Amino acid sequence: MKFEKREILLIVGILCIMIGLMALPGMNLIYSVMIAILLYFAMKVFVGRRKRQIQRAVGQGICAICGAKITENKCPKCDSDKQEMP
Repeated sequence: MKFEKREILLIVGILCIMIGLMALPGMNLIYSVMIAILLYFAMKVFVGRRKRQIQRAVGQGICAICGAKITENKCPKCDSDKQEMP
């Protein structure tokens, strides 16, 4: 299994939360483990959906000059301005 750096940081953070939950009175090990696992998968789902949302919004990229969304490898604002100027 190949882990990226941010996944390792997420696992370490979730383990710290789990240890903190075990310090609460009345919190058993199994409950803290279940909460930690649920948090891990919830974060993975959230990050995955956010990545897809950003990918849809950005598309092929953003123009460095005007900041418009690039479509068909052209900037709709900058390339149309260049064509109009002879």
